[in-house]
Amino acid sequence: MILVRQEIGDVLRDFRLQKGRTLRQVASRASVALGYLSEVERGQKEASSEILASVAEALDTPISVIMREVGDRLAVIEGIDQVIPDTIPDEFVAALDADLVAR
Repeated sequence: MILVRQEIGDVLRDFRLQKGRTLRQVASRASVALGYLSEVERGQKEASSEILASVAEALDTPISVIMREVGDRLAVIEGIDQVIPDTIPDEFVAALDADLVAR
């Protein structure tokens, strides 16, 4: 069974380590108890959207970036071969531009 909280915790830990920050630094900056943040990172606790937003801010990372990474990891676990592209296809942009010019 896929546990979203586990993937969220893994992603938060990975971003924290990439930024070179300690658990204590992030917890303090996010105003979250150190033990609680540790449990979130280990996938033992579900973090509220408010906690996730505070931790994302403490990591200087948009919550959308964190959630996109979580989504990408879940897609891999689920075996989804085609991941939604990060950019809009040129054909769609051209059609949209043409529609706007026609107005």
